[in-house]
Amino acid sequence: MDFVEKAKGFLMEPSKTFDSSKEDTLEEAIKYYAVIVAVYSLLSTVVFAIAMTGSFGSMMGMGQLGTMMGVGAGIGGAVVLFVIMVVFGLIGVFISGAIVHIGVLIVGGKKGITQTIKAVMYGSTPGLLLGWIPLIGGLAGIWSLVLEVLGVRQLQEVTTGRAIIAVIIPLVIMVILVIIFAAVIAAFVFGMSGRGY
Repeated sequence: MDFVEKAKGFLMEPSKTFDSSKEDTLEEAIKYYAVIVAVYSLLSTVVFAIAMTGSFGSMMGMGQLGTMMGVGAGIGGAVVLFVIMVVFGLIGVFISGAIVHIGVLIVGGKKGITQTIKAVMYGSTPGLLLGWIPLIGGLAGIWSLVLEVLGVRQLQEVTTGRAIIAVIIPLVIMVILVIIFAAVIAAFVFGMSGRGY
């Protein structure tokens, strides 16, 4: 199955496409994921550059950003942003895959971490192919979450309920950790300001 067919399959017939992807190697999944991350990063960079130099950028006081920085600096910045997005996308999918796999283990999935990482990579399809579009990005992210659940269900061969729990557990843990981190930072900042530092 070529890239376009596979992407279309995950968008239109995800259960069937996940079933046909069970035997994919991790290398095949990484190649697919690298392409959609590169597409997302490129289009996001273009949208960001247009927004910062167009009418939105003017409203934000950045309309002359390209002029002030010079075209070369603007292009250089765009290239750096693109590279950072691709690198963090590739590293991040393995981290999130490992975190989701903890949830998979909790619900009794036994097909291995590779299948979980593939579920996360393939499940990212709508978020990465459509997430760069303003206003649609949020819906694409929700769609990706649903696909991730389907991917865990199909590739780990667990029930839909168990797949939902496997994907939700890491999200809940991350939200709790963010709240704790924010509370610690807030306590530190308010503590410092209360002492007159």
